[in-house]
Amino acid sequence: MQFLPEEIDQYSANHTAAHSELLNLIEQETWQEVLMPRMLSGHQQGRFLSLLSHLIKPDRILEVGTYTGYSAICMAEGLSNRGVLHTIDINDELKPRVEKYLQKGDLSNTIKLHFGDAKHIIPMLKEKWDMVFIDADKESYSDYFDLVIDNMKIGGIIIADNVLWSGKVVDPNEKDHETMGLNNFNKKIVNDKRVDHQLLPVRDGLMIARRV
Repeated sequence: MQFLPEEIDQYSANHTAAHSELLNLIEQETWQEVLMPRMLSGHQQGRFLSLLSHLIKPDRILEVGTYTGYSAICMAEGLSNRGVLHTIDINDELKPRVEKYLQKGDLSNTIKLHFGDAKHIIPMLKEKWDMVFIDADKESYSDYFDLVIDNMKIGGIIIADNVLWSGKVVDPNEKDHETMGLNNFNKKIVNDKRVDHQLLPVRDGLMIARRV
């Protein structure tokens, strides 16, 4: 997932704001104790998500793909005083771990956990979103976009992670469902006049789409 030379990536990390003790704990425990720790957003991407959230000061954030809660806590840092973040994950085995972190950070009333199929949960939330972060099953990115776009506030942003998929999206021989799903999603964003957009080669690729 790293496209930059290691020394450049490390230089960037050294010149990026530090994350909190809680986020450091989550990162350490995720790498030590949880399957597929590469799914964690990590320091640099987490600080970018926090920065975007601080710039927007959102009232409502939706995250599709909680994992161990790192990215949700990063985005919650920029919420308005009345802000709430809803986060959804299919794996309810992670619930006790994420709840522990939210309690440590006094965030249990700010971050609302939902476990189950996001395609069923999103329509039930009935919110207007300032910020949406999509980081779940790659073949469903287009479906998640369709579920949220009409409920995005003007000026709100949708962020989708892993849109470069370790470079597989530019390999014509890659025909797996995830790669094809991400390519279809990226093309969908390019052709949708409801959003302005840029694909950033940060970590494994972030698509940023602003509702216009």
